Amino acid sequence: MEYLDFELPIKELEEQLDKCMIIGEESDVDVSETCKQIEKKLTETRKDIYKNLTAWQRVQLSRHPNRPYTLDYIKAICGDTFLELHGDRTVKDDKAMISGLGKIGDQSYMFIGQQKGYNTKTRQYRNFGMANPEGYRKALRLMKSAEKFQVPVVCLIDTPGAYPGIEAEERGQGEAIARNIIEMTRLKVPIIVVIIGEGASGGALGIGVGDKVLMLENTWYSVISPESCSSILWRSWEYKEIAAEALKLTATDMKKLKLIDEIIREPAGGAHANREKTFEIVKNKISSHFEDLKKLSPKELVNQRMDKYAQMGVFNG
Repeated sequence: MEYLDFELPIKELEEQLDKCMIIGEESDVDVSETCKQIEKKLTETRKDIYKNLTAWQRVQLSRHPNRPYTLDYIKAICGDTFLELHGDRTVKDDKAMISGLGKIGDQSYMFIGQQKGYNTKTRQYRNFGMANPEGYRKALRLMKSAEKFQVPVVCLIDTPGAYPGIEAEERGQGEAIARNIIEMTRLKVPIIVVIIGEGASGGALGIGVGDKVLMLENTWYSVISPESCSSILWRSWEYKEIAAEALKLTATDMKKLKLIDEIIREPAGGAHANREKTFEIVKNKISSHFEDLKKLSPKELVNQRMDKYAQMGVFNG
């Protein structure tokens, strides 16, 4: 397990607990009471740290190296039922965008999401979770297939942004994202969006229009990253913490501004601390929201979705 700077008190207590247990196993000394005290302190410390996180600390948690990625969620939620589908039928298959069919119970879903890598080799292979235009066109092709066969869509967002390279611009990055946004607003099947990590800029919006938009507790959703915002305003990354606060990018801020529908609480210590429990929570949320959405006709779905997004940013002075 890797630890962030503010998680170091947890690391120290966990190491103390491990040593205490080893002493108890290797000697006749009764250390059960000491272990209980350390465990109690560990629980309290974990609770205190995660209860008072700053916006920047939540950004750091969303990028935690042990945090589960899109494929982790899909494999845990769907098991062997997931069938990955490839390519946009125009350019190539974008490895940064995962798409395919999978089941939760007896219900089929079209899963779409950005995938980051676990190490240097896989990060390069997945282009660090930054999709090219063909990734967004692949996503749209499969959303249209889902609509044809009346299969609900689940989008898992985790990206530092759409790929900003010259070749991406040449192939129409902006148009591909804009096309996805307009097509998703009028898709005639339920769309459930879950932000599981970073939700940055148009890269996130390209698969981010939904009937229900959910955010895990330690994620962020914004037009720009705190580092980029800091470098534009102050010509330096030094002010990224101030930028994170000003951008109002946390799940709590997003809910307050009515830009998302629900915050998904993570297990104590974050999604990376208890992956199995996180998968179970997300799985149940997807199923429960689909149960509500499936009662609506295609026309009602589209009208509600249109109304929802039309009301965003409306100000009554």
